[in-house]
Amino acid sequence: MKHTISVLVENKFGVLARIAGLFSGRGYNIDSLSVAETMDPSVSQMTIVAQGEDRIIEQITKQLNKLVDVIKVQDYAGEEYIERELVLVKTHTTSETRAEVMQIVGIFRGKIVDVDRASVTVELTGTEDKIDALLNLLKPFGIRELVRTGKIAIAR
Repeated sequence: MKHTISVLVENKFGVLARIAGLFSGRGYNIDSLSVAETMDPSVSQMTIVAQGEDRIIEQITKQLNKLVDVIKVQDYAGEEYIERELVLVKTHTTSETRAEVMQIVGIFRGKIVDVDRASVTVELTGTEDKIDALLNLLKPFGIRELVRTGKIAIAR
């Protein structure tokens, strides 16, 4: 099962490494990781997405709570939450295909952030499914470059 875990931590050197070590020590990969300061610059918010058995993720969550620099841990599995991800994708275009690409982007309420003779760069924010759907429609045009953030989430 996929788990989205929110971790509020003190903004100190080495915290990220210790948290990542808990996952790797159990043999679990972190699928997505996003970290940024909160309104308080001494505190950071981490959003971690990992797949694993519920009981193992529960163990990791309990161990996270024991770390000195961890303030709060919340696993959103089974709870209502809002999630978003950001993607920047540069796709091949020609003068003939540019309008079609722009129309697809418009349907997804994306934003064209750069255009040149041979490509269009698109910005889209949304759920993982929305971003995957856009990417599937842009693949036939040829994706030159893709940058995707980790998921961020907040409880409802």
